[in-house]
Amino acid sequence: MIEELAQARGAVADAAAAPAWALAEHDLVAALDAAHRLEQQLAAVKLTLVRELDGRGTALAQGASSTAVWLRDRLRLTVPAARRLVESAHALDTGAPEVRRALADGDVSLEQARVIADTVDTVRAAAGTDVATRAIGVLVDWAGQFDPTLLRRLATRILDHVAPEVADAAAKAALDAEARRATRDRHLTLSELTDGRLRLSGTLDAETAGLLRAAIDPLTAPSGQDDQRSPGQRRHDALGDLCRLALRTGELPEHGGEPTQLVVTTSFDGLVRQLGTGTLDAGFGLTAEAVRRLACDAAILPAVLGSAGQPLDVGRQRRLVTGPLRRALVLRDRGCAFPGCDRPPRWCDAHHIRHWADGGNTSLANAVLLCGHHHRHLHHGEWAVQLGGDGHPEFVPPAWLDPEQVPRRNHYHRRNMTAAGQPRTR
Repeated sequence: MIEELAQARGAVADAAAAPAWALAEHDLVAALDAAHRLEQQLAAVKLTLVRELDGRGTALAQGASSTAVWLRDRLRLTVPAARRLVESAHALDTGAPEVRRALADGDVSLEQARVIADTVDTVRAAAGTDVATRAIGVLVDWAGQFDPTLLRRLATRILDHVAPEVADAAAKAALDAEARRATRDRHLTLSELTDGRLRLSGTLDAETAGLLRAAIDPLTAPSGQDDQRSPGQRRHDALGDLCRLALRTGELPEHGGEPTQLVVTTSFDGLVRQLGTGTLDAGFGLTAEAVRRLACDAAILPAVLGSAGQPLDVGRQRRLVTGPLRRALVLRDRGCAFPGCDRPPRWCDAHHIRHWADGGNTSLANAVLLCGHHHRHLHHGEWAVQLGGDGHPEFVPPAWLDPEQVPRRNHYHRRNMTAAGQPRTR
């Protein structure tokens, strides 16, 4: 397979280097069709590989919390895109071999294949395997005419064409299946932009959508005749108001042993002079104006940082990794410190580098932030953790993963980057 893929890569490279301007119009169209068909065939190969890797547990063995997270780091994908790859690989593997073959032949796109696989599952449950097989033929034929959105709409009445005697009963089953898919597909993604802002995207189920509308609508009304905000800006500000209201209730659960809170790091001199910018514990920057506004209603704790950014003292040290010591860990690690993990500080536990039972003390030099998955992985796996020369954590992989055992760092948290934006270590 590797040799065949290498040959295909060479052929594609040659095609990419060929001058498209020299082609006649009908040849351009034919080349586009051929490229699209090849893209679907390669997608089938990729899904086969993803399914096999997921089944073997390769991602977990290498320290990732899931195959999707492993794919994100390996292929430089977003987590939602990686998750869709895993889901598609499972759907086509457990659904119908005919659908996988249609994708491998380039007869359907990946999105169309997902629609067909979902529909076939519903038809098989409602009318049996024989009817499901007939449905595949019809759906593949339709895929040559309709895009995935229209194909899914038509697929809800597929039994009218292949088994009208059970169509009505199956229609209810299809609606139930659609409700299950809505539950499965619910998600909310927070994507950090390069300037520290967040882009929100996602799909809410009907109940959650109703709750959000009920809570946010009263806060989105214009504040007066001179309110120049757009509707989108008013919804943005309303979401911020909702978060402030929730934080003030005191009823939110603790995160990492601390009450739910917003942590902002800034310099004392800058705050006093009303010029200092700040940084949230998740790594986002704040303007001096925002820092001053938040400081009006905040508890302010002193912290002393070394030249490499490592906290040297934060308030009063305690025996447990809570309070000031935990805040020091958050200042240093910015989240789970394991390589490739982007989980924020509030999802993390404090891990003793040298276990307490073995004589390790509870101090900043003997602690590291780890999410639940990587905390367990470190205790039961072969990775080792240590502090580098600049006081930041680095992880030594097992020899079977990296014979040279080069220490690795988490590059998702800004504190571990140099001024030029390059990682200090691998």
